[in-house]
Amino acid sequence: MDRNSNLYTILFAAVVVTVSAVLLAVAVMVLKPAQERNKRQEKMTDIMYTIGFDQEALTKKAAAEGLKLNYKTIEAYFKKYFLKQYALKSDGTIDKSVNAFDINLKTELKKPENKQRYPIFIADVDGKTYYVIPLYGKGLWDDIWGYIALEQDANTVKGVKFGHKGETPGLGAEITKKWFENQFTGEKIFDKDGTFRGITLLKGNNDPENKDKEDHEIDAISGSTLTSNGVTNMIQERLKHYLPFFKKVRQQKN
Repeated sequence: MDRNSNLYTILFAAVVVTVSAVLLAVAVMVLKPAQERNKRQEKMTDIMYTIGFDQEALTKKAAAEGLKLNYKTIEAYFKKYFLKQYALKSDGTIDKSVNAFDINLKTELKKPENKQRYPIFIADVDGKTYYVIPLYGKGLWDDIWGYIALEQDANTVKGVKFGHKGETPGLGAEITKKWFENQFTGEKIFDKDGTFRGITLLKGNNDPENKDKEDHEIDAISGSTLTSNGVTNMIQERLKHYLPFFKKVRQQKN
C-alpha cells in the first residue's frame, strides 16, 4: 500500500486510535482496584483523625506494635475502633440494607431528604464512645467536605477533618490546616436548653482565642468569607439530619 495515500493515513490513524483506546481501557481496569483501595484508606484515615488518631499517632502506634502503616494496618485499626456504622433514615431509624461506608454524599445530596441515607460511624476507644458524621457542601470555587466527631454526650466536638477541591491556597484552603481544625475541639452543637445551634464561623468573633466553648462560634478565616460560610452551612445542613438519632442517644444518656 502506498504510504503517501489518503487510505494509508486513515488506516494508520484508525489503528493508532484503537490501540491507544485498548491500552487505556486496560490501564483503567488494572489501576482501578488500587485507586479504590487508596480512596478507602484515605476515608478510614480521615475518620480516625477526628477521634485523635492523626498520621503521626497511627505511625507511632503501628511502630510500637512492630507493624508498617499500610492499608492492611489502617483497616485493622478502623475495624478495631469502629464496631458500629449505620445508614440512618431521615427519622433516625437504621436502614440495614445500606452499607454506611459506601455511601457517596455527593450522590446522596441529589436525592430528596426523605430518600437520603445519613451515614454515621460509632467508635469505642478506651471505653469512650464517639460519633463521626460525614459532611459535604460548597465552598467558594467547588466542593468542600469533611468529618466531625462528637463525644459520647452527642454534643461536644472531639475533632474535625476537612477537605476541598479548589479553594484558594493561603485563604479558603486553610480549612485543611490543623490550626483551623483545632478550633472546633470542645465546641458544643446544642445550647444549654438543648436547642440545636451547630457551629458558626464568624468574622470578628468576640472570642478570638476560642476560650468560650459554649458560644457555638469559631473565628472565620480572614479573607475567605464565602469558604467560611460554606463550612458553616455544611455543618448546619448535615448535622440537622441527625437530630432524631441524637435525641434518642441523649435520652438514653439521661
